[in-house]
Amino acid sequence: MSIIVSAPEPSLWEQICAEFAKQRLAVDEDDDGGSVATDYEDFNPARHNPVFYGRMFAKVATDADVYAEFDSALSHPSCIGYSFTSKPPKVDRHPAAIPPNRFICSPTEYLNYYIFPWLLPALEAMMKKAKIEKCFERRRTKFNACDFLTEYLYINNPLAGQQDRKDMQFFDIPFVKQWLKDHPRPPLPKSLIWTEEEAVVIIQSFWRGYLVRRLPEVKELREWQREWREENHGVVNRVSEFWDEQMPESDDSSVYTSEVTTETQLDDMCAYNQDSQ
Repeated sequence: MSIIVSAPEPSLWEQICAEFAKQRLAVDEDDDGGSVATDYEDFNPARHNPVFYGRMFAKVATDADVYAEFDSALSHPSCIGYSFTSKPPKVDRHPAAIPPNRFICSPTEYLNYYIFPWLLPALEAMMKKAKIEKCFERRRTKFNACDFLTEYLYINNPLAGQQDRKDMQFFDIPFVKQWLKDHPRPPLPKSLIWTEEEAVVIIQSFWRGYLVRRLPEVKELREWQREWREENHGVVNRVSEFWDEQMPESDDSSVYTSEVTTETQLDDMCAYNQDSQ
């Protein structure tokens, strides 16, 4: 029985990586992969000796006795009959062109020599950071691409000189601080600031607190606290009004009220009510 299986569609990140990989050559032009005399093989312990690993060698046919002049103190017996050579250093056959004068060059030359060599690596780093922040999986995230590019280009600015910017964050950049001072941003919601682990801890702690508040004895205690707050709401104002009625012509009534404690005022008010009754 045949089964029809549909292949999953590639994600946006996979499509971008595939297009970026097509722009790069699998092997450099100056690499020995294009040479006919060089043959690359995977190391096989059944066929090769560890002495040959990572080295360029070739078997040399000779009429002389190769074992006669062999010295085991200088070489390995497996090397008998083979010639070894080191890989020549890579030579840059295409030296970098002298960049044109940026003040008189054309817009195309300015982009190719002064913009793209710094912007393209920044865009590549931004895509990698976006994948880490799961921007291709969620509709909303805390990741801001413009902020990342600003921080990356500021840190890797070739004209910075000897300034140490490796540990500088986006909000520590001078012109960013000045801009945010004049144009403050609204705060981000907690759903974007918290990580999944932090959100789990907060939600679980709130749920445990809700379960505790549902207990009968806890509900009774909270009800008593609510009634007590309602009964004693504004007690200081009522005491002040009481003394204002008793001494309306006194100039230092406010001073007297501030010096007397609330407990003493309540006792005096209760005693006055008992005498009047």
